Amino acid sequence: MQSLPKGLAVNKDELFEFCTEWLAAWTGNRPDTLLQYYAEDALYVDPQHRDGLRGKEEIRNYFEKLLDVYHDWEWRPIEVFPIESGAIVKWEATIHVGEITLTEVGLDIVEIQGKRITRNEVYFDRTRLIDAVDKLRKTRRVTQW
Repeated sequence: MQSLPKGLAVNKDELFEFCTEWLAAWTGNRPDTLLQYYAEDALYVDPQHRDGLRGKEEIRNYFEKLLDVYHDWEWRPIEVFPIESGAIVKWEATIHVGEITLTEVGLDIVEIQGKRITRNEVYFDRTRLIDAVDKLRKTRRVTQW
């Protein structure tokens, strides 16, 4: 795992490399690998948990469920914008939902101390993902009879 210095001294290339490694850890249903990037008391916020999850245990419970369902999705940074506390990361995700493959673009606010994420807020439009999941549920319900 890429180690990063605190604050503005972060080299943009090092920050991009860190984000590339961290986003790659979202693929493959490896919650423990992904959690290595997070501080013990990290805050994680996404559209499903708008009030946030605090600490590795809360985050682990969610990641285990999420990565079990979306084990083959793929994430990559498009652009990384350094900020004093870390980065704003514009990313692209390829998400497989049954026979449907979605490509979504979103942003994360990522605060980093040393080599650990202390705050991760995820922002993207989930409309197409929710529609694909609903379609898959309906298809499975029909085919189960």
